[in-house]
Amino acid sequence: MRFEGTADYIAEKDLTTAVNAAIALQRPLLVKGEPGTGKTELAKQIAGSLGLRLIEWHVKSTTKAQQGLYEYDAVSRLRDSQLGDERVHDVKNYIRPGKLWEAFTADERLVLLIDEVDKADIEFPNDLLQELDKMAFHVYETGETIEAKHRPIVIITSNNEKELPDAFLRRCFFHYISFPDADTLGKIVEVHYPGIKKRLLNAALTQFYEIREQPGLKKKPSTSEALDWIRLLVAEDVDPATLRGESENALPKLHGALLKNEQDVHLFERLAFMARRGQ
Repeated sequence: MRFEGTADYIAEKDLTTAVNAAIALQRPLLVKGEPGTGKTELAKQIAGSLGLRLIEWHVKSTTKAQQGLYEYDAVSRLRDSQLGDERVHDVKNYIRPGKLWEAFTADERLVLLIDEVDKADIEFPNDLLQELDKMAFHVYETGETIEAKHRPIVIITSNNEKELPDAFLRRCFFHYISFPDADTLGKIVEVHYPGIKKRLLNAALTQFYEIREQPGLKKKPSTSEALDWIRLLVAEDVDPATLRGESENALPKLHGALLKNEQDVHLFERLAFMARRGQ
């Protein structure tokens, strides 16, 4: 069982090596990188490539590790006991399985995505150490132990918003998805927009990287934002020569797909103004 990338996902050799190493070691693959570099999409492509089902657990700031195992609805049980409901005699009626429970009890091997693990409280990764290591957990209300029938391929993503505990990192195989160079991004664009005009693609990529490398930029545009921008350029059939607007130093056309805050827009407006004054 090896991942070699797909026709819809350009995976560099070091990334496919990391995926296959994690599968061989039966360790979670921790994937870091800038937002928009395809971390979440990687799990979907691994599942599709290997013909496996995907379970997605999208972590939020309020998410607790226990929710991934199960939740016990004590409030509903109390209400049912007050109403004389017969369901109250079986505590299993009030146990709600989480994503890890679903993955562990599946009849086939699958891919489990734990997305943006760094969004949650710092204790979140620590609280999952034993469960991900042993592929089992105890349900205290029923006294049963849930063990994985088939060890899932676990993909964990992080946007590097906070440091993850060392104990958690030791249990993972790590890979950082670097921002693609122009050649790789060009291949990614061609996968999404086959037949795109070479002049337009080259002009768009040149300007995109100029924007990313601009000193003082608060938020660098991501791969997904580059794809959105180029999609608009293709839809509008923009002439490559006019990408910069009415003059060479103006803001790029449809810049709202790339610049996502007023500070960065003002930065480029100031640069354009200064360039015009210097002419």
